[in-house]
Amino acid sequence: MTPHEVYTRMGADWLAGGPGLWAEDVVVESPFARPGRPKRIEGRETFRKYAEEGRAAMPVTFEEHNTIAIHDTADPNTIVVEYELVATLNATGTRHSARFIGVLTTRDDEVVLWREYQDTAAIDAVLASA
Repeated sequence: MTPHEVYTRMGADWLAGGPGLWAEDVVVESPFARPGRPKRIEGRETFRKYAEEGRAAMPVTFEEHNTIAIHDTADPNTIVVEYELVATLNATGTRHSARFIGVLTTRDDEVVLWREYQDTAAIDAVLASA
């Protein structure tokens, strides 16, 4: 698969809660992580556990994954994606969206690097209204 195809699959997995195409040695980075949250996670099983726990704690239901733009880079295995996630806040039934930027590097049809930049202030504002 191309990095574009891997990314498309990632978006579908986010909505369905699927396992993802994470390489055994994947590195997931969140340079703007909230205080107390890791900025770097190494390894598929470590990341899966972290993601499952985080999703279970989120008071939202994810409904849409919208790609805004995909930018190719000089490395054919790396793309930069701009996307939006839309979710319903379970306590109120209101819909909200947040935009993200991700850097995705693949190897052998799996993600070896996912670096995500989140608008944590916007996300925190929504969660505070729950």
